[in-house]
Amino acid sequence: MAGGWSKDGAVQDQIDASIEDAVKLARSQLPKGESLIYCEDCETEIPEARRKAIVGVRLCVNCQSELDQQQAKS
Repeated sequence: MAGGWSKDGAVQDQIDASIEDAVKLARSQLPKGESLIYCEDCETEIPEARRKAIVGVRLCVNCQSELDQQQAKS
């Protein structure tokens, strides 16, 4: 229920827009292009199965895990 000068459904419109923005941000952060053969951080070989499973993968499992932990702390 909207109040004051806002139209009915204005709050839901704002929620929907926030969710849409979050989805766009998440999609923009997905890897793109060809997968790397060697990790761009530690230069160890990325297993073929990982390269096939994740299109555009750039990090080995260990480096990706470290990055995920760092981002979770932020």
